[in-house]
Amino acid sequence: MSDPLILTLDCADQPGITARVTAFLFERGCNILDAQQFRDPGSDRFFMRVAFDPTGTSTEALRTRFSKLATTFDMNWKMAAENRPRRTIILVSKFDHCLVDLLYRWRTGELNIDPVAIVSNHPREAAIHIDIGDIPFHHIPVTPDTKPEAEARFRALADEKQAELVVLARYMQIFSDEQSAHFAGRCINIHHSFLPGFKGARPYHQAHDRGVKIIGATAHFVTADLDEGPIIHQDVERITHTDSADDLVRKGRDIERRVLAEAVRLFVQERVLMNGQKTVVFRG
Repeated sequence: MSDPLILTLDCADQPGITARVTAFLFERGCNILDAQQFRDPGSDRFFMRVAFDPTGTSTEALRTRFSKLATTFDMNWKMAAENRPRRTIILVSKFDHCLVDLLYRWRTGELNIDPVAIVSNHPREAAIHIDIGDIPFHHIPVTPDTKPEAEARFRALADEKQAELVVLARYMQIFSDEQSAHFAGRCINIHHSFLPGFKGARPYHQAHDRGVKIIGATAHFVTADLDEGPIIHQDVERITHTDSADDLVRKGRDIERRVLAEAVRLFVQERVLMNGQKTVVFRG
C-alpha cells in the first residue's frame, strides 16, 4: 500500500458532492480507507474528510485533476500526506508542562510533528527545565516597546523554518492583530476555561475562592479576539470542597497539557476544518 493521503474539503451544500468525490477516487484506482462528512444546517455548508490509498498515483497528479472538480463546486480543499510529520514551532514562557508533554508524545510516536524550533520570551534556563535534545531554542524577548520587532523576528523564523503549525504552550504573550492574521488557521493556543469569569493572574486561586465545582481547559485557534478563536478541543474535571488552590493548579495543568496535545493531534491528522467562528472536528 502507498502512503495514505487525506483529502479535506468544504463548500456550499448541494446534491452530488459525495458521489463526485468518491467517483473521482474510484476512477483513479484509489482505495478509500476512511470517510466522514457533515452538513451544517446553520451555514448550509458541507464538510468532508477522506483518507485513501493513492495506489501509485502521484499526489501532484491527483491534486491537478481534483482542482477541476473542486472548481465546479467552489470548494476550499486540501490534499496532504497522512504520515508526513508537520513542521511545528512551540512557544513557551515559564510554565513548561505543556511543552514537556508535547515532546514526550512526539518522542514516543504519538504526535506526528517535527519540532523545528522552541521559542520563548525568557532565557532558556528560565523557560525550560528538561533536555530538548537537538531542537533549536530561540530566545525572543518581548517588551511593550520591542513587541513589533519581536513579532517580526518570529515571523521571519517561522518562514525560515517553513512552519506549518505554531503551538502556544502556555506562552504568556498576546499576539497582535497582525501576528494573529499572519498565522491564521495554523496557530493553536491553550487556556483555562475560567475565562471570562476569572480573568487575569492566578485564575485557579480565584476559582478556589469562588468554590467552583468544575475546572477545565480549552484549545483554540488564535485570532484577533483574545481567547475567543474557534475551539478545537475542551475537557473538564470535577472539583470538591476538599481541593485546595494548589490542587486546582495541579489538576488544571494536567487538563491543559492533555487538551493541548489532543488539539495538536487533531490538527496534524487533518481532522479540523474551519466553519466561520466554529470548527468541524472529524474525530478518529
